[in-house]
Amino acid sequence: MFKGAIHLHSVYSDGDFTLAELRETLIAAGCSFGCLTDHAEYFDQQKTRDYIAECASLSDDRFQFIPGFEYECHERMHVLGLGVTETAGTQDPQKVIRFIARRGGVSIIAHPKNEFFAWIETFDELPNGIETWNSKYDSRYAPRVATFKLLERLQRRKPEMRAYYGVDLHWRHQYRGLLNLAECRSRSRDELLAAFAQGDYHGVKDNLALPSDGRLSESLLASFEAAHARSNRMRLAVRRVKQVMRSCGVSVPAPLKARLRRIF
Repeated sequence: MFKGAIHLHSVYSDGDFTLAELRETLIAAGCSFGCLTDHAEYFDQQKTRDYIAECASLSDDRFQFIPGFEYECHERMHVLGLGVTETAGTQDPQKVIRFIARRGGVSIIAHPKNEFFAWIETFDELPNGIETWNSKYDSRYAPRVATFKLLERLQRRKPEMRAYYGVDLHWRHQYRGLLNLAECRSRSRDELLAAFAQGDYHGVKDNLALPSDGRLSESLLASFEAAHARSNRMRLAVRRVKQVMRSCGVSVPAPLKARLRRIF
């Protein structure tokens, strides 16, 4: 098995890390692969060639980068294309999902907003899966239980849909302990993408093993619901303080901002 992270951003779009820094950061966390998903709208043809070439130059028998894109769709719905580095030419999420599939990638609806759930359930074209826990969007402490319930409903139509666990890494001081163990023979692009498409992986966080089918026990779901509610209350309190500071013309000091990113 190979440990790695999915949903990563670099200086090629809106992340803080260079690819070289990201490689060393992930290796230090015990990872041997990383699936990059920099934002597609930042790229032209030359920048895409540079991105792919640098990922290749930083991949070896110790660590593998898989370059991919995150596509912004209508209403700011985001779809990850693991392993796909071409612009889709559309903001229709279902067309983006089809585009990713045709290019041999893995399509994942990223951190879906609660108000998108009903819309997603109308899709004729469903992705490989849903990002059921995004440790930046949901918090490091627990995911939204409602996202797992959404996946469960979608699986009635497409049983092979998967739960994905992404760190959504942008900042240097961001929490990055939500990882994945892929069950494959090698760290090659094709082997890793096949593992993520077929469900031959599980998420890992501390002592938790999170299944690729997203089927969690009721007791774990209940503990997640309570932990997420606590985390959300903290986030709302911090947000209110920031709003008050901004209304007084005071910006949040950079060291405090970095500290908050470690907490959440």
